[in-house]
Amino acid sequence: MNEIRAISLFVRTATLGSLRKAAIEQGVTPQAASLAVAQLEKHLGIRLFHRTTRQISLTDEGRRFLESVQPPLQALTDVMHSARHADRASGPLRVTAPRALGNTVLWPLFETFAREHPDVHLDIQLEDRFQDWVAERIDVGFRAGQQPDGRIVARRVLPIQLIVCAAPDYLARHGAPATIDDLATHRCTGYLQPNTGKVAPWEFQVGEEIVYRDVPPALCMNDPELETRAVAAGLGIGQLGSFTAVPLIRAGQLVPLLLPHTVQRIAMYLCYARRTHMPLRVRLFIDFMMERLQASTEWHLNEEELRAGKPARKRRQGR
Repeated sequence: MNEIRAISLFVRTATLGSLRKAAIEQGVTPQAASLAVAQLEKHLGIRLFHRTTRQISLTDEGRRFLESVQPPLQALTDVMHSARHADRASGPLRVTAPRALGNTVLWPLFETFAREHPDVHLDIQLEDRFQDWVAERIDVGFRAGQQPDGRIVARRVLPIQLIVCAAPDYLARHGAPATIDDLATHRCTGYLQPNTGKVAPWEFQVGEEIVYRDVPPALCMNDPELETRAVAAGLGIGQLGSFTAVPLIRAGQLVPLLLPHTVQRIAMYLCYARRTHMPLRVRLFIDFMMERLQASTEWHLNEEELRAGKPARKRRQGR
C-alpha cells in the first residue's frame, strides 16, 4: 500500500464528501480509491467512514485522524512543490474574503497580482459565511471585524469605520439628524447579519464608550453594497462601512453625519495558517497585499476629515 497516496485519497474524500470525486481528482479509478481507503482502515485498525449507497461520512475516529493528518500532509505537499519550483512563484493559491471587501477593496489588487505573477493560479472565494479554512484548503483569508483568535496569524491591514450617511437629496427633503436620538424620526436602512439573519444594531462612539442602538429600519438588506446603493439613492439614512461609503462621500454622493460618534473599533485583517514552510507564492501574495493595503488612504476618513466634518472631495483627473 502506498500510504501517502492512501492518506491523500482519504483527506480529499473527507473534504469533498465523495470517494468518486476524490478518485477523479487524484487520477485513479473509484475502485482503486475505495481499495486504498479500505487498506488504510485495515492498516490503522479503525473505521474511517460510514458508507451507504448514497453518501459517505466520517466516523468519530475518522474525524480525529483527519484533524491530525491534514497539517503534516499539507506541509509535505508544500515542501515538495517548493523544491520543484524553488526559483519562481507558481501553483494554486486559494484566497477567501467577504463579498463587499472583495468586490470593492481587494479586486483591483487581485487583478494586479495576477498580471505580475501569471504562473500563480488564483482561486478566489468570496463568501460572507464562516469557512473551515483547513478543510477548504484556504491559503490566505481576509476578514472584517475584531482581531481573530490566536489559532491563525491575523495581520491588521485596513481600518474600518462605521459612518452614518445620507444622500444630499434625502437631507434636502428631510433635514439632518443633530443627535443620535434624532434618528428615530428618520427613515433608516438596516443590515441583516449573514450568520444570524438579524438586523445589526448601530454603534456609536460616546466619549470613551461604544453605545449600541436598535434603529428600526425602513428597509433591510443582507449585502453592504446594496445598502450603500439604497442610501445613495436617497431611500434613507444608513450606517455604512467606510470601505463602501468613503469613495461616495469624497465624490459628493453621500454626506457623513454624526461624525463625532463614528466608530473605529474594527478593521480588515489578512489571515493565514501558521506554517513551518510557506510556499513562495503565498509569501509573495501576503507581502504584496500588506504593502498596498497598509499604505492605502482610499477606504477610510483621516483624522482631519473626521474633525472637520467635511471630507475633501476627490479631484477629477484631467484628460
